[in-house]
Amino acid sequence: MKLLFERSRSGRGSTLLPACDVPAVSYDQGLLRAKTPHLPEIAEVDLGRHYTELAKQTHGVNDGFYPLGSCTMKYNPRVNEEAAAQPGFTQLHPLQPLETVQGALEVLYTAEKLLCEITGMDGMSFQPAAGAHGEYTGLLLIRKYHQSRGDSARTKILVPDAAHGTNPASATMAGFDVVSIPSNPQGGVDLEALRKAAGPDTAGLMLTNPNTLGLFDANILEITQIVHDAGGLCYYDGANLNAVMGQVRPGDMGFDCVHLNLHKTFSTPHGGGGPGSGPVGCKALLEPFLPTPRVKEENGAYSLYTPAQTMGQVRSFYGNFLVVVKALTYILTLGKQGIPAASAGAVLNANYLMKQLLGHYDMSHEGLCMHEFVMTLQGLAHDTGVTAMDVAKRLLDFGIHPPTMYFPLIVHEALMVEPTETESPETLDQAAQVFLDILAEAKSDPESLHHAPLHCPVGRPDEVTAARSPILRYTFDD
Repeated sequence: MKLLFERSRSGRGSTLLPACDVPAVSYDQGLLRAKTPHLPEIAEVDLGRHYTELAKQTHGVNDGFYPLGSCTMKYNPRVNEEAAAQPGFTQLHPLQPLETVQGALEVLYTAEKLLCEITGMDGMSFQPAAGAHGEYTGLLLIRKYHQSRGDSARTKILVPDAAHGTNPASATMAGFDVVSIPSNPQGGVDLEALRKAAGPDTAGLMLTNPNTLGLFDANILEITQIVHDAGGLCYYDGANLNAVMGQVRPGDMGFDCVHLNLHKTFSTPHGGGGPGSGPVGCKALLEPFLPTPRVKEENGAYSLYTPAQTMGQVRSFYGNFLVVVKALTYILTLGKQGIPAASAGAVLNANYLMKQLLGHYDMSHEGLCMHEFVMTLQGLAHDTGVTAMDVAKRLLDFGIHPPTMYFPLIVHEALMVEPTETESPETLDQAAQVFLDILAEAKSDPESLHHAPLHCPVGRPDEVTAARSPILRYTFDD
């Protein structure tokens, strides 16, 4: 399709401005551009058609099945959007007097209490803007804790080899050295390797449970105890909390701090659908170090305060507030019965889909999964030349967004599938049949899959060239 610049025609426009009713202001010529910027000149009807065409070429949860593993791309109820769109929330300014924003402060206070109850934590900050930002903030909590005790020798963070890639990156940014802990044959943490790695230089462990293989580590209490016995703290990556919310709590597993992805687990728009939010919760021993400000309630009135040994601010003001409104709406709508029902549904759907593919596709590990499962197409690639990339691209022709590809790195030719709880059995049946049909194609006509997708607006791009030589700007003739 054509770009707006290519649709542009000199003299066309769609702007209707009223006559100026205020005094005209002139600027120093030194502040102005030497040359008028290139902006598209386009009629309203062409502008509308351009963005409508773009919308038709995108794929979201409202369009079809979106089993992007580890991302929890579930349907977001519209009531969440309606709550966040209330003028009393959208028209606030962060510098308003506190007495004029009592409702907003109550939202933050209530959300903190409920999320602490769900995670088993004692305090929480909503400042972090996304999951990786939450990881970084949680690691700063761990660093501040050790510094407050004069323990400067703890410089290492233990990270399982199946962890999200942001874990070692966040640990490095927080000033720690990363030690990778291998997995055992069952897909959990290798306890002997963990014991050998944990010691006087251990600041903490980063871990998500269930892990990126979609497996709940049966040794989780022993894992956190090993780290605590070494004097370290345990950090819970909340990316996979959708599998266990309302069932078990990270705090009860032995974790000292946790970040949550409100834009995943608690059903607020994800990625291009809206901003993220990665609040960080912690046990009481870390609460004095949380970012400032925090909300407190006294005699029915809400105010802000600064924790005693705060790390300062990790973001301007109070985080992405409207995302918190949506998440709180979701929590209050589901309640104590709905939250565990949602996680149970996520686990049921993942196992239902996996069961239909067993015996056809190879799974990375045997047994039941949690919210997601990982297939390995290594055997298929060896036998037919059809790779995980080929299967993922072919899924696009059937209106299915591809699963996460080639992750976790410890599984070769991996496809990670997460159906979430919001998909119906009919959708999962249809998806299973598509996977089976593609498998049959791979065996009968493998060459065709190398060119997939075959019926999408954009075909198979040259991804190496796109990554190394991206075209990031439009070149004008003049």
